[in-house]
Amino acid sequence: MAAKYRADHIGSLLRPAELLQARSDKQMGHGQLRALEDKHILRLLQRQKDLGLKIFTDGELRRLNFMSDFNDAVEGIDESDNLLRSWQAGGAGTSTQPSRVPGIVMGKIKQTQRLTQHELAFMKQRSPGDIKITLPTANQFPAIYYKKGLSDKVYPTHSAFLWDIVPIIKAEIQAVIDEGAQYVQIDAPRYSYYIDPKWRNYIKNEMGLDPEAALDEAIRADNACLEGAKRAGVILAIHLCRGNNRSQWYAEGGYDAIAEKLFGRLQVDAFLLEYESERAGTFEPLRFVPHGKTVVLGLVSSKLAELESQDQLKRRIDEASKYVPLENLALSPQCGFASTMEGNLLSEEEQWRKLKLVVDTANDVWGQA
Repeated sequence: MAAKYRADHIGSLLRPAELLQARSDKQMGHGQLRALEDKHILRLLQRQKDLGLKIFTDGELRRLNFMSDFNDAVEGIDESDNLLRSWQAGGAGTSTQPSRVPGIVMGKIKQTQRLTQHELAFMKQRSPGDIKITLPTANQFPAIYYKKGLSDKVYPTHSAFLWDIVPIIKAEIQAVIDEGAQYVQIDAPRYSYYIDPKWRNYIKNEMGLDPEAALDEAIRADNACLEGAKRAGVILAIHLCRGNNRSQWYAEGGYDAIAEKLFGRLQVDAFLLEYESERAGTFEPLRFVPHGKTVVLGLVSSKLAELESQDQLKRRIDEASKYVPLENLALSPQCGFASTMEGNLLSEEEQWRKLKLVVDTANDVWGQA
């Protein structure tokens, strides 16, 4: 089946300064903040329409980061401690900083509210076209929220924690599809652990898991979340990320180590893949993508302000078409522009120029966005 949307984007968009300031204002009430979010989401929707995009998101403007909708919807996560992560900016060395929404699982996970119902309700009223809803993979949380000596008092293993999360994500996927979303994207940074030797060592030595067995379980967990979600006209997709925080990244390596298992087993319609730099390796692993599935090539950087060459994008699309038919390819930035609310190190206008490049290139290559 040919790709439905040729010009795609990962979902998150840069937050305006007014909204960032409002979030730090302890005096602002919930209703005032929601009204401010609404105002800026409407502006973002109009900009997406003006560019010629056919798939729309709210930019994740209501979230602190791409996965905070989960934190907001459950009990059992302690956010009082800072989890330090090592991030790297391409060639500029490493820096250690606390994650924006820290968390350690300290109690049994209990869902208290829906994750994205409020986001979708507004989008259904105001979106000028098809709606994409983004959700974090269930695999995200055991990898970063499980702390030995604390979490194991309630969950003896990472696996036990993971399978308590699966029903929550599964129910949310089903709900947003039933409520009218045309595109559900699962954001899955944890698969990058299996393509980078240092992170494979982390899985083995720090998490105490066999990397191949952990990869198998991760795929089973995502498939369990997607089970029964397929509907005519609805796209189920997964975005594979190497880290995206203030224009930094944490993992590198080609898809070779996971391609056969991941592309062959994951029950999705589309793979959104990062291919904007040499960190991603070659297109050769795409030979394992099953016939008829879509590959969205993330060739445009959401981290760097410099605008890519359209001719170079076309050459790379042509190269990828040696492994996946052109009709099954699409184009996007490699990641969101603001996986955390502080956003990457480029301006809003530079962000829109990047997205215009995606639309213009898609129109040139496929005759449609």
